[in-house]
Amino acid sequence: MFFKSLVELTGHPISSNVLKRFTSSRLSRSLNKSFVKLYKVNVDEMEHPLEEYASLQELFTRTLKKDARKIDDGVDTIVSPVDGVLSSFGKVSENDTFVVKGQEYSMEQIFDCKNKEDKFKNGSYFLFYLSPTDYHRIHSPIDGIIEEQWTCGGKSYPVNSLGMKYGNKPLSTNYRLISLVRNEQVNAAVIKVGALNINSIHLTHETNQLKKGSEMAYFSFGSTVVLFIDECDFEIEKSLSFEMEIKYGQKIGALVPQKQIC
Repeated sequence: MFFKSLVELTGHPISSNVLKRFTSSRLSRSLNKSFVKLYKVNVDEMEHPLEEYASLQELFTRTLKKDARKIDDGVDTIVSPVDGVLSSFGKVSENDTFVVKGQEYSMEQIFDCKNKEDKFKNGSYFLFYLSPTDYHRIHSPIDGIIEEQWTCGGKSYPVNSLGMKYGNKPLSTNYRLISLVRNEQVNAAVIKVGALNINSIHLTHETNQLKKGSEMAYFSFGSTVVLFIDECDFEIEKSLSFEMEIKYGQKIGALVPQKQIC
């Protein structure tokens, strides 16, 4: 229950800031071994030995060893931006909505900016949930340029399974940082959904030019990423299934070779 209070979601700004201060302090370092054991964190792939992490927050936002993940290098492939569980995926409906855990979302609600969502209408979507176990850094799904980036929302409803099912539409009400990434073939929207009443999303990219698999940002608390691919000739990877575990760099779909230009 103590760890749940640290990593699960809370809607109150006071308790959120208390959690942030504690997990960032050296006092929290004594919990690192218990955290790793409880959540079965893979210490072999961490960039540094466990004893080098000075706080629970440093452990939570850890980087990985250079070759810990293989980035699918197919010319036309699109990859997962995160480690996590693929909670939902599919096509956006003709009326520009999609359903997650029984709740219907409109594209306009998600993007919170009129006309920004237009290029993704009738496209594909992927919803990734990051649990305390997971590596919490976010990577680009394609080679491309960050065309635009903005924040919206201000709530902190739960984004775990119960929160998605019974909460007040957290994907369209929580604090979000949206990055539009494009190349000559495809447009992608990487929507990072915050988890607490504090800024839990931190940008790390130094330029707007990204390589597939390069780091964009990280979460300082667990959360969710929604990825949209525009209505081009894109095929979702047939091996994907709901609630499957996925790693960043793993192929989630590909452009149809003979019809790449959208």
